This record gives sequence, structure tokens and C-alpha cells, in this order.
Amino acid sequence: MANYQWYPGHMTKAKRMMQENIKLIDLVIELVDARVPLSSRNPDIDELGRNKSRIVLLNKSDLADAGKNKLWMNYFGENGLHAVEINSKSGHGIKSIHGVVQEACKEKIERDRRRGILNRPVRAMVVGIPNVGKSTFINSFAGKACTKTGNKPGVTKGKQWIRLNKELELLDTPGILWPKFDNQTVGLHLAMIGSMNDEIVHLDELACELIRFMTSAYPGFLEKRYEITSVQGDAYETLQAICISRRCFLKGEELDMMKAASMVVEDFRSGRLGRISLETPQ
Repeated sequence: MANYQWYPGHMTKAKRMMQENIKLIDLVIELVDARVPLSSRNPDIDELGRNKSRIVLLNKSDLADAGKNKLWMNYFGENGLHAVEINSKSGHGIKSIHGVVQEACKEKIERDRRRGILNRPVRAMVVGIPNVGKSTFINSFAGKACTKTGNKPGVTKGKQWIRLNKELELLDTPGILWPKFDNQTVGLHLAMIGSMNDEIVHLDELACELIRFMTSAYPGFLEKRYEITSVQGDAYETLQAICISRRCFLKGEELDMMKAASMVVEDFRSGRLGRISLETPQ
């Protein structure tokens, strides 16, 4: 199997910035990809977000297996995190977040009330690894109605706060974390969902890994999509069958395997293969 790695150049700077910003906030909103909720998290966030209220948003939940989404919701709940299934592009689930914020920050709101501080908005920061859709989420969540509150006294200069309503302000800068490659599966899963540069990924190998996974976890999906007979034998033979079925030919009758591989990967990423989750809570 290929060695999938990530090459971020600004990790330490981004992490330092996040440590600064996190001091100013009450709530950490963490975005993950619902198809790979573990691979698209960074374990540092538990350390960085200690003593803060926490919400996990399962983004792109419409592309993930509905049954597995429920299992992940329970998993995060059992680990003391509030979770919401969303799709930032379509806006699905976005409205329900405000209620979850109130629930997650109940203690802080109570504490303020006891001290006689009324109506101080909860301050939140959105975090996640690259490409999980942080900016799309911020735009979708804030909508057009939001106002930037700018430099208030006591707020570090240059920090933009977006006032969502009386109860909630969002730090405009999303916090960037990087995935931890403790094992190769993390890299493989991130390559599958397209969170890595496809130029450093061998698409034919990736397609074969996907085919292997689909054959065991989602039998029948490939046959249905590509009108091929039952998938037997190895992944490469299946890719050849898809190639023939979808008429991916080079000059003459030579099979264009790269075209077929690219199609399989793209069909998975876009949801055309069906709703698929690559990870299940252990």
C-alpha cells in the first residue's frame, strides 16, 4: 500500500495562533467529515479545548451512511461532546446548532447569571483540519445577516468577531489543525475523501483500495452502479470490469485504467456510489 502523508508548512504557526485565540472563547465547534470522523479529527483538540464547551459537527453527513451517522452521534455523546449532523453546502442541520450551543454552554450561561452578567454572548471558534469545510460552514451559519463586531476593548486587535445573534459570537478566523498520521489508515481515508493533493496520490491504487473496502462493507453497490456482474477475485480485475462496462478505452481496445480509477474515486467522493462511511466507532 502506498504511503500517504501530508506536508503542511505552517503547522507550528497555526497551532500557536490557535492557542492564543482559544483563550478568548467559551466554545469550540469542531468540524469533521462524517465519512471519516476519526481520521478527520486531530487529537490535539482535546488538549487545546480543555475546560471549554465542545460541539462536533459531522459535515457532509448526507454523503455518509445514515446508520453509521447515528452510531457516531452516540459515540461523541458518550465521550461528552455534543454532536450535530450537518451539510454546510445545503444548510441541512444548521438551524439546530443554536439550540445545541445553548445546551453545551448551559454551565457558562448559569455562571454568568449568578455573577449578574446578563446577555454576554457565548464566544465560539470553528476548528478542523484543512478541507473539512470550515469556511463554507462559517458562511452558511452566519448567513448574510451577520455583523462583524471588530475591535472591542479587551479583544486582541485585528480579531474579527461575527455577531450571529444576541447569544452567540463567532471568531471569524477558523482554527486549522492537521491530521495525525499515527497509522496508514488515516492517510488512506483522507486520500479517499479528497483531503489530499491528488497529485501525490496514485489514483489506481486508491481506486483498488476503495473497491476492496466496498466489496466487504457495501456488497452490491459497485455492481449496481457500474452494471457489472458479481464482484469476485481481486480489486484490479473488478477495476478492469468497470473499465470495460464504462467503455474506458485508449486507442484501439486498450483499457484506460486510469480513467476508470479516477471515475470510481470521483463517484465515491460525490456520493454517486451511495451513502458510504469508511469508519465505524470501535
